[in-house]
Amino acid sequence: MQYRRLGSSGCKVSVIGLGTWLTFGTRLQDRAASTLVKRAFDLGVNLIDTADAYDLGGAEEQLGAVLRDFSRKDFVLATKVYFPTGDGPNDQGLSRKHIDESIHASLQRLQTNYVDLYQCHRYDEETPLEETVRAMGDLIRQGKVLYWGVSMWSADQIEAAIHTAAALGVPAPVTNQPCYNLLTRQIETDIIPACERHGLGTIPFSPLAQGVLTGKYIDGDAPQDSRLADDRRNRFMGRYMDEASQARVKRFAALANATGTTCARLALAWLLTRPTVSSVIIGATKIVQIDDNAKAASLELDDDLLAELNATFPVSPAE
Repeated sequence: MQYRRLGSSGCKVSVIGLGTWLTFGTRLQDRAASTLVKRAFDLGVNLIDTADAYDLGGAEEQLGAVLRDFSRKDFVLATKVYFPTGDGPNDQGLSRKHIDESIHASLQRLQTNYVDLYQCHRYDEETPLEETVRAMGDLIRQGKVLYWGVSMWSADQIEAAIHTAAALGVPAPVTNQPCYNLLTRQIETDIIPACERHGLGTIPFSPLAQGVLTGKYIDGDAPQDSRLADDRRNRFMGRYMDEASQARVKRFAALANATGTTCARLALAWLLTRPTVSSVIIGATKIVQIDDNAKAASLELDDDLLAELNATFPVSPAE
């Protein structure tokens, strides 16, 4: 395993991180979740990412029970706030009230005194940015949060957060967590440059495009136990199943085969060559998936292969 700085901070994170979206609290039994985390740690993974919205707190709760068996100093724990956690008018967003109540609930579920990285899961148009930034600064001052970041924010929103933090004299965000993979490269036009300018680390989620970049859905095939065949988990996959995307994935599978590696490893290794990337968040339900994904950390891509990948998956205009 290799380690990189979490953005401009001094905190070191594994280049492969373990995520919990659509797995913890939903698909995995407690024993399986524990086995996956232990294997990830054995392979050198130290970044674990979750959110209060995942299974309405179920992912945090299951993860917290698993992490009791590990020393707190040995892992970097990230969670998020924004999406609804209840039916009340203040049970969502980035108001000081919701942030304060959410961090305490997350800490209780995660069975810890602090989280290393607290991320604003989306931008809140209804809350003044100054209020959100001040709330994050206060949590850092109180020791409940060590660093804060954003997820799925635009370049302008990231710029505004940086300038607001500077004006208020509070710590600025150190990370951005976007959807980023070979099939989804729009952020390279403006968001990645904004992160470069201000020292934010990028922590991509969905690096395998919901599993499409593993090659198992070529020609629209959907194995019975796959995500594509599960209507509860495939709602974001349609964007990757068009004819043009499938043609690119076929070419990609051929490249991986010619390189002597797996599609998953190649997709992750490509992301690790991209500017600002600190760590790539993988999802797994099986040990074999973690074992394969972790090998991407040591996979080196030569210039010719990188050029072919970039030609196969061109950057489309920003959405």
